[in-house]
Amino acid sequence: MVVSTQTENTSSTHVKIVEREEIAVRFAGDSGDGMQLAGTQLTNTSAIFGNDVSTFPDYPAEIRAPVGTVFGVSGFQLNFGAHKLRTAGDKVNALIAMNPAALKMNVMDLEPGGLLVVNEDAFTDANLKKAKCETNALDDGSLDKFRVIKVPIDKLNAEACKDTGLTGRAVGRCKNFFALGISYWLFGRSMDTTLRWVEKKFASKPAVADANAKALRAGYYFGETTDMFTEKYVVAPAKLPPGRYRKVTGNEAVAMGMVTASRLANKPLFYGSYPITPASDILHELSRHKNFDVRTFQAEDEIAAMTSVLGASFAGALAATGTSGPGVALKAEAIGLAIITELPMVVVNVQRGGPSTGLPTKTEQADLNQALFGRNGEAPCCILAPATPGDCFAMTVEAFRIALEYMTPVMILSDGYLANGAEPWMLPDISKLPKLAVKHATSLNGAEHFLPYKRDEKLARNWAIPGTPDLQHRIGGLEKKDVSGEVCYEPENHSLMIHLRRKKIDGIANTIPDMEVFGSESGELLVLGWGSTYGPITSAVENCRAKGMDVSSTHLRYIDPLPKNLGEILSKFKKVLIPEMNMGQLTPYLRGKLSCEPISMTKVVGKPFLICEIEAKIAELL
Repeated sequence: MVVSTQTENTSSTHVKIVEREEIAVRFAGDSGDGMQLAGTQLTNTSAIFGNDVSTFPDYPAEIRAPVGTVFGVSGFQLNFGAHKLRTAGDKVNALIAMNPAALKMNVMDLEPGGLLVVNEDAFTDANLKKAKCETNALDDGSLDKFRVIKVPIDKLNAEACKDTGLTGRAVGRCKNFFALGISYWLFGRSMDTTLRWVEKKFASKPAVADANAKALRAGYYFGETTDMFTEKYVVAPAKLPPGRYRKVTGNEAVAMGMVTASRLANKPLFYGSYPITPASDILHELSRHKNFDVRTFQAEDEIAAMTSVLGASFAGALAATGTSGPGVALKAEAIGLAIITELPMVVVNVQRGGPSTGLPTKTEQADLNQALFGRNGEAPCCILAPATPGDCFAMTVEAFRIALEYMTPVMILSDGYLANGAEPWMLPDISKLPKLAVKHATSLNGAEHFLPYKRDEKLARNWAIPGTPDLQHRIGGLEKKDVSGEVCYEPENHSLMIHLRRKKIDGIANTIPDMEVFGSESGELLVLGWGSTYGPITSAVENCRAKGMDVSSTHLRYIDPLPKNLGEILSKFKKVLIPEMNMGQLTPYLRGKLSCEPISMTKVVGKPFLICEIEAKIAELL
C-alpha cells in the first residue's frame, strides 16, 4: 500500500520517495553468493530501525550443487512493515537476482510492476546454459511487466575491492554486500549496524573486513548517484506494544526456552541430538551455553541420541532432544520406552517435507499422524505446536512444565518455516514464567519397599534419582505392575496401566488454557489452524472481515490433549475450514475426537500458505 510520495534530489536526478506500509524483498542467488547473510543483515537493520519483520529463508538441500544451476539457488525473503506482520509476504515487491538460475526460479513470485534488480554480469552464455534458459530474459521481453534495473554487480564490486589485497575469488564473495548496499539505499536503511558486524566478524581478517565494508558502501553510493532508480522507499517504524525486543528464529527460541526451563527447575539441561536439517541449529545454539549448566551431546545416530536422553532423565536431569521426521521414525522405539517408564523429557520435531529424506530444506506439517500414532502399542504422548517463531520459546517452557508435572514425554511440532523464520520477540517478564517444581522421592515414607509407580493427583509417578538410599527399582520396557513397578504380564494389570497412561495425558487438559476466537464467537465460517499456519490464517481472516465477510479463526497449540472448549467453539459455526501443509491430517483426528465434519484445505509444495490462497478459499465457502 502506497501512503504518500515526495521527491529527493540526488547528484544525478530527482528521485521520488514512496512511503509504504510494508515491503517484501527477496535476495536470490547461488548457494555460495551469501543470500542468507544479506537477507539476515537487512532483517537486523530493519528490526533495529523499528519495523516489524517476518522472514522466509529458502535454501537448497544439495551441499555442493553445481554453480549456476537451478538446484543450487538460495533465497531469502524479508517482509518489513510499519504495522504488525504475520508472514513474509505473499507477492515479492522487490527481487534482487544474482544470476539467470536465481531469476528463473524466483521471478514468478514478483508482483507485476515490481522492482527487479539483476546482476547483468552473470547473464553469460555459459550461465544461461547452466540454468537451461533457451533465451536471455534480459533481452527477450519476458520481463517487460517489471521495472528492471540491470546492474554490473561483478564489475562494480571488483572495482570497489581492487585495493584490498584479496584474490579475485575472495573479492567475488563480497558481491552480496554490494547488492545489500543497493537495498540499503533503496529502502532508506543505515549501513552502521552491518559495518559494525563486519568489523567484529572479521576482526582477525582485516582485508576481508575492508573488502566487505567497501562493497557495502559502493552498492549504497551506486544507488545514490546512478540515474537508474527513479524511486526509493520509506517504511516507518511499527507501533508495537512497548517492551524490550530482539529478533529471534524458532530454533533460537526453542534453545532459549530449554535453557530457561532448566534454570526455572534448577536442573542441569542435557540435550542429546544427531544433526539433521532443519533442527541442527538447536544443537548449535545450546552448545554455546555451557555456562548455564547445559550439556550437549552429538550422538552417532538418532537411536543413540534418544536413549541418551532417556538415561539423562532417569538420572534426574532436564532432558531433551531435537530432530525432524526421519529422526522421529528412528527414535520411535525409545520414545515408547520413555512412555512406559514414564520419564519426563521433551522431543522437538522440526518438520520438513517427506516421506523418507524427502525435502530436507523445505517446510511441511506432515508429521502430525506420526506424532499421534507413530509408535507400537498404546503409547500416548502429549503433543504441542507453537504458532510463531517467538511462540517456540513459550511452548518449550510449557512442554517442560507438562513433562515434569505429569512425568511424561512431550513432543513439540515445529517446522522449517518456524525454525528458520524470524520475527521481533518481546523479552518475557521472568516473574510471569511458570514455576517448574521438581519433586524427587527421597525416602520410603514408611513403606517396606520403594513404590515407583505410586501416583499423585495428576497420575504422575514417583521420580527417584539413582543412588538414593533404599529407592532401588526396576526400569525397562517390560510392562510394569501398578504401584510396585515390578515386571508384570497379568492381562488385567496391563489393561489398567494402558488406561492410566492415557488418562494421565487426557488430564493435562485441566491445566492448559482455553482456546480463543479471533473475530465473532459464532457465525458462518471458522478457520481452524495449528502450528505455523497461524500467520496466513489470521491475516486472511482479518482481511476478509474488513470486507464484511462472516468469518472467524482459532488456533490449536495443544493437539493431544485438545483444549476442553474446542468442541463448543466448533459447534457455533456452520462450517469449519482447516488449512494444513499436508494432505489433511488434523481433519480425521478431529472427526474422531469431536464428531465434527471440517473442510480440509491442503498444500504440499514445501512452502507455507499465502494469505491470498486462504482468502480465496474463504470467499469460495461463503
